[in-house]
Amino acid sequence: MSEEAFMQRTVTCGSLRATDEGKSVILNGWVHRDRNHGALHFINLRDRYGLTQVVVDDDASAELQEVAASLKLEYCIAVKGIVRRRPDSMINPDMATGEIEVKAEKIEVLSQCAVLPFMIDDECNAKEDLRLKYRFLDLRSKGMTDRIVLRHKIVKAIREYFYKTDFLEIETPTLIRSTPEGARDFLVPSRIYPGKFFALPQSPQLYKQLLMVSGMDKYFQIARCYRDEDPRGDRQLEFTQLDIEMSYVTRDDVLAMMEDLFNDVFKKVLNIDLPKSFKRIAYNDALNTYGCDKPDLRFGLEMHDASSFAAKSTFNAFLEPLKGKGAVKYLVAPHKDGFDYTRKYITELEDAAKVYGAKGLAWMKVQEGKLSGGVTKYFAGLEEEVLATTGAKDGDLILLVAHDNWKKCCNSLGAVRSKLGADLKLINEDEFAFCWIIDFPLFEFNEDEGHWEAAHHMFSMPQAEYIDTLEQDPGAVKGDLYDLVLNGYELASGSIRIHDIELQKRIFRICNFPDDVAQERFGFLLEAFKFSPPPHGGIAPGIDRLCMIISKVNTIREVIAFPKNTAAMSPMDDCPAVVEPSQLNDLKLQIVQEEK
Repeated sequence: MSEEAFMQRTVTCGSLRATDEGKSVILNGWVHRDRNHGALHFINLRDRYGLTQVVVDDDASAELQEVAASLKLEYCIAVKGIVRRRPDSMINPDMATGEIEVKAEKIEVLSQCAVLPFMIDDECNAKEDLRLKYRFLDLRSKGMTDRIVLRHKIVKAIREYFYKTDFLEIETPTLIRSTPEGARDFLVPSRIYPGKFFALPQSPQLYKQLLMVSGMDKYFQIARCYRDEDPRGDRQLEFTQLDIEMSYVTRDDVLAMMEDLFNDVFKKVLNIDLPKSFKRIAYNDALNTYGCDKPDLRFGLEMHDASSFAAKSTFNAFLEPLKGKGAVKYLVAPHKDGFDYTRKYITELEDAAKVYGAKGLAWMKVQEGKLSGGVTKYFAGLEEEVLATTGAKDGDLILLVAHDNWKKCCNSLGAVRSKLGADLKLINEDEFAFCWIIDFPLFEFNEDEGHWEAAHHMFSMPQAEYIDTLEQDPGAVKGDLYDLVLNGYELASGSIRIHDIELQKRIFRICNFPDDVAQERFGFLLEAFKFSPPPHGGIAPGIDRLCMIISKVNTIREVIAFPKNTAAMSPMDDCPAVVEPSQLNDLKLQIVQEEK
């Protein structure tokens, strides 16, 4: 290609329709498919807007025929031609531009393409690390392009909502003081102040609270956040969240605003009407019924307390937990035609339960109105009570978990519930099931370190009835906390914040931060709280998770343009990487090699 101006596009590859017949157009894009039939060439040209079929007819000039014959997949080209209707028999209903084609008059090769590491199609089937190494090619695939465009639309709709509701979009720093927030900080050494470090923010939590002290009563930000932790399907080292804070609000105000936001976004982006308000479930009820605090409500299989009949059994594995603070829970796996509850499959369910601490999974089958197999012998004389209590019918499987720790009992059977929901195909993949989890414990006890710590973070307000007796029984304290859950994922977490400096100090002390340590770590917040902070609260939905759920993929890497892989590395630019010794010298740092 010469340095002269190229044939610049007048239309995109997804825009032409039958009404454009006869128009002279210029297209720019990549060769997606090339079918060479001797003197007749069919070229599918692609850009991010779609595909257009370009035809080089057999009456084309020798020069045009030569250029067409030289094309290979993913060459970047410009095509000048005339739009014409396809014959009725050649219309492609699967293409938005399927009624037309462009008869090429001139083709210019803008750049050539090396041998491709994988085929670029609707979805790339190459191994993920290869896709990430050549992410710039992977992003050309229709699936990745569609998901990036969808993400753009979601963020655009979010911003439009907040602009029309009088929120201010305010940026907060990305070089901050290291503060304990649950995960490891990414540290940034200071060249100007050797031996001192900035941290990358795990969230803008303290800054958005300071903005409330400043009088910026309705704040939002599409915030980049960083956590030095192991990646997984719904978590990355760097991620994006919608950060929100408001003054003079209660929990109900925040929840109502979020419901309104998601109604607005889902209608605008997907043309889906959500419920005006979302179901609210108390934390304890969520664990008792679904086995976790982020339940997937797209299917039933609710869990129940089995103590009424388990206590009458002769099964010691049930009787011992019930003597203390333990629990016995059950759920009924329904009969489904074509699906057998074999011993092998029951073992798979048991393995799922053991991940969360269960020592085993007890079971009984219902056959011809009677119990059989598993632990049935321990319920001699109780069969009618068990069937009446559980409501189990012929072909159903009663599954039970016992544990001396109530939460582990719930979590273990909850894992079984999740596996059954997927394996029995009980989940409606087109459904978006939102719910709020409320009434969380404010504190949880760290058995390893022997002290209480915040269940969410230390800036959350206790519910009013517990404030006077915080120190007496921290484990009983419920916080003014709330999580938004969507299809089994925690989508957002928030709370009403503490705005009283003395109450904040009490929380710090309970969490093993005495006054001097709290002053050292959070002095700037405590100083601000001397100057009449307003009551305030907020929440922070994850943008990546939202896009993942809406896109119906199982990892946020599919909705991030340039993510890290499961080993927390980027195969494309090979980072993290070794730096020059001179850079370390500037920072007064030295690398200590681990002993082998």
